[in-house]
Amino acid sequence: MDRDEGKSDLMSKQRILRAVGAAAAAVVVGAAVVNAAQTGEDTSEARNRLTVIVPAAPGGGWDLVARESQNAYREGDIVANTQVVNVPGAGGTIGLAQTVRLEGSANTLMVTGTVMIGGIVVNNSSHSLEDVTPIARLADDYEVVVVPADSPYQDMGDLTEAWREDPGALAIGGGSLGGTDHLLAGMIARDIGSDPQDVNYIPFAGGGEALTSLLSGSVDVGISGYNEFSDQIAAGNVRALAVSAEERVPGIDVPTLAEQDIDAVLPNWRGVMAPPGITEEERAHLTEIVTEMHDTPEWADTLERNRWDDTFQTGEEFDTFLTSEIERITAVTEELGLS
Repeated sequence: MDRDEGKSDLMSKQRILRAVGAAAAAVVVGAAVVNAAQTGEDTSEARNRLTVIVPAAPGGGWDLVARESQNAYREGDIVANTQVVNVPGAGGTIGLAQTVRLEGSANTLMVTGTVMIGGIVVNNSSHSLEDVTPIARLADDYEVVVVPADSPYQDMGDLTEAWREDPGALAIGGGSLGGTDHLLAGMIARDIGSDPQDVNYIPFAGGGEALTSLLSGSVDVGISGYNEFSDQIAAGNVRALAVSAEERVPGIDVPTLAEQDIDAVLPNWRGVMAPPGITEEERAHLTEIVTEMHDTPEWADTLERNRWDDTFQTGEEFDTFLTSEIERITAVTEELGLS
């Protein structure tokens, strides 16, 4: 099967999965809203009941953000009842569509980030981040490039030399097409003078599957969030070659790509959005709630434990960041031939 046929087959499967996932997601989110209404509480008041939509399966980075913030809302006595609802599929765009359908719901937040921008392009989503209401950027974490412990590649110099010589022979495993892992592979290829569309990228459902394939020898290189690989790095089963941060990350003894003369800085930011159609007063109220969560010792502990950068932004500052980030990530997806 050539690359174009493989891509066509994969995209057909994605369309089927999106249709099935959208139907299931509608039931899940609808049930959550009905459940909230049946409690007899004032569900329009986000401090009584807050629903956090995670547009991904349990166990991933967005889910971790939601669960950690849920704990901070509770321990900080900020929200009486916070419910996390997982709506996985299509790079987060199924969850995005459900959030858009909850127009006017002022006690709902959706976790989002870098991955969703690429997912919107790859999945030809009918909705974008312009269709929801920005509330806050919470934190950034970073990608790591790893190889098996017995790999001949000792550093990025070794890896990029092989990459240039025969891009197709180097199998690189990571998350979904158009996601942060795929974007970073494309950015590295671009900077070392290789065509991003020649990257032999193998997408997996998450970092766990990519790790399994890496350890079994099915792929040569793994790219994922640092926390996905940290245990195996510490155990010596994989070797970390580089992180995608601009500067060294405290607590992570791995050189940056920039230190190795590769211009590929890619923070994996995480934030929260509200449905469309809420008032300015409701947006301000949700922003206040999220700001209080950010200021709790529980969230400070979350940042430290997960080695996340505190890049908290709200209001115009977050709006400006979103605009520039959408432009930047969209450009990379176009270079990868995914749009």
